[in-house]
Amino acid sequence: MPKFMFEGKYTADGAKAVIRDGGTARRVALEKAIKSAGGKLEAVYFAFGGTDVYVIADLPDNVTAATMALTVSQSGVASTNTVVLLTPEEVDMAGKKSIAYRPPGG
Repeated sequence: MPKFMFEGKYTADGAKAVIRDGGTARRVALEKAIKSAGGKLEAVYFAFGGTDVYVIADLPDNVTAATMALTVSQSGVASTNTVVLLTPEEVDMAGKKSIAYRPPGG
């Protein structure tokens, strides 16, 4: 199953809710949402700086990942950036493929 990393940023109201309910409650909610989408939660990490939370999950496909990101964004209390994660073996396979490409100015 493809693996995705969601980088989340809370609004002020979202951050207040995390403080009120706790990080473990947020992890439970994320796990339920991901499971309902046919996926599996791997990890949740809270952070400070530009990103408030990192969520790593296995999801069935890109459409499901997009649905997850859209669902979070439409809540109005968080926004996400979605990163598709590749295994070292997938990078090996990509390195063995070739495509016809002409760079700009080439």
